[in-house]
Amino acid sequence: MGGDSTLSGVVGDAATLVSGGDPVSYWFDVCEDDGSGLCGIDFSDFDPSALPSLDHTDEEGLLGEIDRILDSINGDQLPSSLMPLSPPVEPASNVPVAAELVVQQCLSVENSCGGDGAKDRREVVKLEDKDGSAWNGGRKYNSTKEKVCDRRDERGANRRDRYRESSAWRRPRRPDEGGDWRRRDGEWGRKRERDGGGEWRERDSRGGYWERDKSGKVIFRVGSWESGANREAKKTKLDNAEQARRSPEKRPQEKREKPTEEQARQYQLDVLEQAKMRNTIAFLETGAGKTLIAVMLIQSVCTEMLKENRKILAVFLVPKVPLVYQQAEVIRERTGYKVGHYCGETGQDFWDARRWQREFESKQVLVMTAQILLNILRHSILKMESINLLILDECHHAVKKHPYSLVMSEFYHTTSKDNRPAVFGMTASPVNLKGVSSQEDCAIKIRNLETKLDSIVCTVKDRRELEKHVPMPLEIVVQYDKAAVLWSLHEKIKQMEVEVEQTAHSSSRKSKWQFMGARDAGSKDELRLVYGVSERTESDGAANLIQKLRAINYALGELGQWCAYKVAVSFLTVLQNDERANYQLDVKFQESYLKKVVALLQCQLSEGAANGNGVKDADMHISDAQKADEIEEGELPNSHAVSGGEHVDVIIGAAVADGKVTPKVQALIKILLKYQHTEDFHAIIFVERVVAALVLPKVFAELPSLSFIKCASLIGHNNNQEMRTSQMQDTIAQFRDGRITLLVATSVAEEGLDIRQCNVVIRFDLAKTVLAYIQSRGRARKPGSDYILMIERGNLSHETFLRNARNSEETLRKEAIERTDLSHLKDIQRLSSADTLSGSVYQVQSTGAIVSLNSAVGLIHFYCSQLPSDRYSILRPEFIIQRHERPGGLTEYSCKLQLPCNAPFQQLEGPLCCSIRIAQQAVCLAACKKLHEMGAFTDMLLPDKGSGEEGEKAEQVDEGDPLPGTARHREFYPEGVATILRGEWILSGKEGCNNSEDELYMYAVKCDDIGTTKDPFLTQVSNFAILFGSELDAEVLSMMMDLFVARTMITKASLVFQGTIKFVETQLAALKSFHVRLMSIVLDVDVDPSTTPWDPAKAYLFVPLIAEKYHNPLEGIDWCLVEKIVETNSWNNPLQRARPDVYLGTNERTLGGDRREYGFGKLRHGMAFCHKVHPTYGIRGAIAQFDVVKASGLLPSRDSIEPTDVYHSKEKLQLADSCIDVQDLAGRIVTAAHSGKRFYVDSVRYEMNAENSFPRKEGYLGPLEYSSYADYYRQKYGVDLRHKKQPLIRGRGVSYCKNLLSPRFEHSEEVENEENLDKTYYVYLPPELCLIHPLPGALVRGAQRLPSIMRRIESMLLAVQLKDMIRYPVPAMRILEALTAASCQETFCYERAELLGDAYLKWVVSIFLFLKYPQKHEGQLTRMRQQMVSNMVLYQYALNKGLQSYIQADRFAPSRWAAPGVLPVFDEDSKETEYSIFDEECPAAETEPQKDFYADDCIENMREDGEVESDSSCYRVLSSKTLADVVEALIGVYYVEGGENAANHLMRWIGIQVDLDPKDFPCPKPYNIPESIMRSVDFEAIEGALNVKFKDRGLLVEAITHASRPSSGVSCYQRLEFVGDAVLDHLITKHLFFTYTNLPPGRLTDLRAAAVNNENFARVAVKHKLHAYLRHGSSALEAQIRDFVKDIQDELSKEGFNYFGLGDCKAPKVLGDIVESIAGAIFLDNERDAFIVWKVFQPLLHPMVTPETLPMHPVRELQERCQQQAEGLEYKATRTGNIATVEVFIDGVQIGIAQNPQKKMAQKLAARNALVVLKEKEENAMTKDMDNGEKKNGVQIFTRQTLNDICLRRQWPMPQYHCVNEGGPAHAKRFVYAVRVNTSDRGWTDECIGEPMPSVKKAKDSAATLLLELLNRCYPDNR
Repeated sequence: MGGDSTLSGVVGDAATLVSGGDPVSYWFDVCEDDGSGLCGIDFSDFDPSALPSLDHTDEEGLLGEIDRILDSINGDQLPSSLMPLSPPVEPASNVPVAAELVVQQCLSVENSCGGDGAKDRREVVKLEDKDGSAWNGGRKYNSTKEKVCDRRDERGANRRDRYRESSAWRRPRRPDEGGDWRRRDGEWGRKRERDGGGEWRERDSRGGYWERDKSGKVIFRVGSWESGANREAKKTKLDNAEQARRSPEKRPQEKREKPTEEQARQYQLDVLEQAKMRNTIAFLETGAGKTLIAVMLIQSVCTEMLKENRKILAVFLVPKVPLVYQQAEVIRERTGYKVGHYCGETGQDFWDARRWQREFESKQVLVMTAQILLNILRHSILKMESINLLILDECHHAVKKHPYSLVMSEFYHTTSKDNRPAVFGMTASPVNLKGVSSQEDCAIKIRNLETKLDSIVCTVKDRRELEKHVPMPLEIVVQYDKAAVLWSLHEKIKQMEVEVEQTAHSSSRKSKWQFMGARDAGSKDELRLVYGVSERTESDGAANLIQKLRAINYALGELGQWCAYKVAVSFLTVLQNDERANYQLDVKFQESYLKKVVALLQCQLSEGAANGNGVKDADMHISDAQKADEIEEGELPNSHAVSGGEHVDVIIGAAVADGKVTPKVQALIKILLKYQHTEDFHAIIFVERVVAALVLPKVFAELPSLSFIKCASLIGHNNNQEMRTSQMQDTIAQFRDGRITLLVATSVAEEGLDIRQCNVVIRFDLAKTVLAYIQSRGRARKPGSDYILMIERGNLSHETFLRNARNSEETLRKEAIERTDLSHLKDIQRLSSADTLSGSVYQVQSTGAIVSLNSAVGLIHFYCSQLPSDRYSILRPEFIIQRHERPGGLTEYSCKLQLPCNAPFQQLEGPLCCSIRIAQQAVCLAACKKLHEMGAFTDMLLPDKGSGEEGEKAEQVDEGDPLPGTARHREFYPEGVATILRGEWILSGKEGCNNSEDELYMYAVKCDDIGTTKDPFLTQVSNFAILFGSELDAEVLSMMMDLFVARTMITKASLVFQGTIKFVETQLAALKSFHVRLMSIVLDVDVDPSTTPWDPAKAYLFVPLIAEKYHNPLEGIDWCLVEKIVETNSWNNPLQRARPDVYLGTNERTLGGDRREYGFGKLRHGMAFCHKVHPTYGIRGAIAQFDVVKASGLLPSRDSIEPTDVYHSKEKLQLADSCIDVQDLAGRIVTAAHSGKRFYVDSVRYEMNAENSFPRKEGYLGPLEYSSYADYYRQKYGVDLRHKKQPLIRGRGVSYCKNLLSPRFEHSEEVENEENLDKTYYVYLPPELCLIHPLPGALVRGAQRLPSIMRRIESMLLAVQLKDMIRYPVPAMRILEALTAASCQETFCYERAELLGDAYLKWVVSIFLFLKYPQKHEGQLTRMRQQMVSNMVLYQYALNKGLQSYIQADRFAPSRWAAPGVLPVFDEDSKETEYSIFDEECPAAETEPQKDFYADDCIENMREDGEVESDSSCYRVLSSKTLADVVEALIGVYYVEGGENAANHLMRWIGIQVDLDPKDFPCPKPYNIPESIMRSVDFEAIEGALNVKFKDRGLLVEAITHASRPSSGVSCYQRLEFVGDAVLDHLITKHLFFTYTNLPPGRLTDLRAAAVNNENFARVAVKHKLHAYLRHGSSALEAQIRDFVKDIQDELSKEGFNYFGLGDCKAPKVLGDIVESIAGAIFLDNERDAFIVWKVFQPLLHPMVTPETLPMHPVRELQERCQQQAEGLEYKATRTGNIATVEVFIDGVQIGIAQNPQKKMAQKLAARNALVVLKEKEENAMTKDMDNGEKKNGVQIFTRQTLNDICLRRQWPMPQYHCVNEGGPAHAKRFVYAVRVNTSDRGWTDECIGEPMPSVKKAKDSAATLLLELLNRCYPDNR
């Protein structure tokens, strides 16, 4: 839709709707910046540019423009500003409308499209040194076509087109998605922010305040604050920038073309047909499209299975990880099926059966490495029978012990033939050997593969079509000279290898003792049993270093000294940047040797080249250092040298002569130079070793003549310098799109990888097998490509291999077609089934999971890797082999297995076997069986992690859905009602219900006022009683409720039993009618007593009481009032009932008012919810609802009432429908006939009448002036007053019923004074517009307290009911506390009890699990505990017991509360938002203590002065975390009230089964620890430090033994740490809970976190020298402890200093762990007596953290400061070597920086440094300001945070801010804020009032600055 049609359409529609009046929709208030509702007009196609500019210069401004719009609407014509506009000129767009779609063919499928039928061409070419003519003359090597630039331009255009295409596909932005149309949320947010949670307007008792005078001095003024001068009302113009931006025209979206389905070739279809009939091995060249055949086969099988209504499960196996991603993507694109991809690096090794099962159910094709399939088959997670189709890519690997082979032999061939899957294999050569000797040999090898795969080899018989599609490259052989051997260098490096081996050998012996120390002199026996120590020592680094030395030696021989030097430098640089370099011996050990190698090989390419290129040795080091990360990831540093002008031949020639570069490298460089001008050059160089792949690109980068090459290396996973899959994919992607033109690759690029068809393939190292020869040749797929083989001149083995490879290829093809007869061979090697040795397999009968000799060793290693460990202990199995000589020369071997010390058993002897390998396998198989029997393995033969159903439930949740037990997981629950409230008597009067005989219980509501108030209305309230059908519990009657009715007065309410009553039916009917009439007005719900439904589930009635004393309860009821109210005719008038707005059609609430007409408001209700509203509502000068009232006949005709002088009498007033005595008005409520709003009558003002001038308030910005009250009502409402001389009635608005249970006022401690009255807001009403309401004012005010009282009673009754269910005597009030969430905002909540309950639950469950499962390690116990106490599990327990019905989780909202017979109306208007016009939107509302408002339209449902704004409660929605928290809170409450017995009773009731009966868990037997170990431990010293004697010292030995210590029968401390952690957590939480009884829950949580953390415990360990007794086996740990002890000596030496975990040095976790493990040992040693543990640990933990000493984490503190100041905080982290550097930026400016080996510690230090800088800036600014006495233009930063810090430190309440003025035009608002704080020693400070500021935050800062100065005078230590 274009601009023209859009505009005319919208405007035309609007005009039609208005004039036609059928579906009435109206213009929205353009003052409001909210387009969410837009009055029912459909703006989906609305063009915002059609809005009028509203840029008029006349005086009326915006509001005048609105009036013109309305006039034009009423006059059925459009204003000039909205006449159809000419379409605006569309600016030229860079995004074309119809972008050409660039569809890339999927190159993954091995097909080529087109090409000449090139024959297999081969030529042997001699490459002379300086003669290029020996090359084929007809080739393109010296081509002069130079189209590089053109090609680049084409590629650039291509990319641009792709970009345009993707841009064109972006969804056009709809107008309603723009920022201007969605501002409501922002506006609401700003309102709340300005409000600061409520207004604080109470003045100090001295009646004064502090502010700055004009000279900048801080002075104290008496009285209330006033603004300096009345500001003139300013006209505001609508900013052009605020207009809605024009939405872009919708462009016709082009359909995205799918990639054209590749036409299958005939030979592919032939192979497919055979594969459909039987198991097939497709033997086709690389690039022939084998993958496409597999894809078509999957589709074929799927189609067949769908006919049978079955789901396919196809498994596609690949040999290498990169192929997993590639083939999965191909299948996904080609079929659209659900395809999963799995390999080790994506973590599937750790999946359990449930997770896998979901994959099997949700996916159709699984692409995975063979090892993954083998694992899940062995663990019986997947059965071979479940697979329908098994595809093996590169199936020639299915030999020997390859996973392909094991999958087939162990599972496929052991499955019955009927249940086996179909098999399809793919290969470029079925034989993966150096060659075949004969046709028969070839036949045997093919037959073996066929037998293994149960398949038949199939190939193409007629090769013509194949050759047409798969062009063969020209094969060129290049010969190079043999390299000169650098004997001296080779020998030196080999000598280093020998030296390293010897050092490592001695290290594995010596290092066991060197770090143990003299204290372990007696414990050598335990180490002799172990093969090695669990620690990275020289011996661990040796194997790695030897590999590196061999790689360097290889480079030296094959590539030359210069290349070897670059390799050595790269290795060294990577090692020096290793984060472990500081503390791991193996890293330092390697570094020392590599430095020697670098020094030995140091050289430069040539003097001339070096000087010319400017490459110096130092520069080379820098370059390598800078690129270390890339080397580490397997990519090469690219340091391009600038050409020095020297010809490359001269450089290389000189280098070859010196031995710095080999002739082989020289030949390679010359080959590449021949392609310098080749068009679209893409090449792959295949090398054998990774080191060559890494270093050759560096060689090319150093040579200016090869600058036309963009080179990278591509290496696989199985090496030290491995590439991650993501990097590999990235490199291949760059090669495809031309950013890289040359790949130097290992064998990873031979097989299957989808790499762009390239035109040159060079075999730098000759292939090792026929297969590699065929596959690498297949990479040269482009027609006219070259396949270059480099062979050494005179090397017979090279020539022989080449000959064999060519012959073998022909023989294989021939055999695949013709098939040799092998029937004469009897002894042909046939397929051997799975292991045939007896006892070679262990199978779990229940699941079928199997472990064999082949898999047992790997499974034991995997088990050890899953045991809990840290970086100091590398847990692995150790094997000790023993040799046994037997008679007859037979040698047998046995193996002893040593498991880590936290395994269920440590040692196992294996059987005698014929070889070392089988002995190792046999003992591991026996260990697997034993571990399964002990429960360490699940029935799937996977390590038991201790998780069960909980994990299953967690995984069943869909991705993206919040987990049960979290705060985001929310569900709807019906609100609970206590069963005691049920009563059928409430139904009396209905047919079949005659309950007049029922006895009812009457309880009077007793209210005692605490405090005083000047407002008489607060004390003039009627008395009420409540009738119940049952007697209430005594605890309900003893409960006192605090009702927060005013700032200075609290009402204490309670119930008093009056007696029982029997009513006759008429009495009960009258009381029910009274109850409904009263509550319908109080709750503003329009219901009729005769039709309202009654629910017997909630049966009680409110009845009025007489003021006098009475003896009989029946006499106490005010029957006269009941009768008067029930029988009055006033209820027939809709204006007198609730919600007259519904009748009048305005949808505006009756109570309170509407301040939109006053010029400040927002369209809060109808407009925001897309409801139709009155056409003129909110717009000045329009006809309002009084016309509706007149037209409805609700009032007598005003024309018939002649103006009289009745008002001259002071006794009578003419009202809207009657004449009344003035005294009868006292205490009544009047209804304003013109608006339906209700007001309490305060007085009749005889000195005022309707002809009095209408005052203009200070700060009022409205544009209209009214000459008098009569003029106001005429203009505003269209009412011509008849009795203008009548005195006016002064009234006060009847407010909504409020929640009185929440402290609505920010402080109530102050004493009222004369200057600080409760402000009251009045309106003046003409009597002739008023109706007398039937309900007295005192009755309504009293009734407004009843909802809050009943809410508390209903909650208490639920708590009593729950108490009765639990059956344990605990005060119901405490149970109610545990059921009440903090979000209720009441005076109590469950958070403190929850903290205690959480710690107790963790403690009890930990002890239970520890005792019940003595064989489980700490990791299993932790997961089992998590399963028992996680929020998800507790949430389920809560649901099972129905706790959701008892919980109080929302702030009470009377408007949503259901009284009997008066159900709430849940619509958009029933929100209990108690807005006040005196919050942020009325600038001059507080200039006088008593305010008169001159018209009723200003009165809102006003929030009382100082009242905190309530939030809008919604439906009863509970988060599942709330339910879990309530369970913990109940445990805490029961523990506090009844000790452990009560808490355990509650836990059993809820369903947590932890029986701690000592009879069930006898104390473990004393430890049997070798004497040598007992002698090595200084028990006296440890027990002296702890001040406790151990009965079983074995517990103490275990508590100080680390996992890195070799076992010999002593477990490590992990299990004891598990218990001790829970014990200390419980004891410390309990101590803090009972010590700081008045501390808020948040602060209590912070205290607990500071006291119970590893950093704090580590400092305790060092302080009491417990670290000295730690038994471990790690030199790295020893060094870290030593460094830590040294670092914190300064900390501990400071008097009274304790960082409580926030110190500057990070503690080794081990130190905190031993404190917890010692606590666990003491607990168990003293018969599980926690009191003794606390007795020991209280002095150890001294000094404990207190609220005064509680530190805040610097990172958190800085974050909170920046959030308060709305400033951008950013951390930038870098790592150089092993040092992390963290910088702190605030709004882009660096504020702090720090360095540390650990990144987290560096961040903490940087944050701390930033805080120091910021505080210094703040103090300097303040000092400067005080010294100069100059007035500041702005405020310094962070003043409010500094004030908060002082309050936290001194334990004062947070500062109280409130707005004292807000004024100025909309574009230049100014805010003035005041602040004060309640100090603990001096009471409230004086009020400090800041300067006018353009934002609320700056205004608060200005006030905070003054208060800080005041506090600094009173408390100098604050500085």
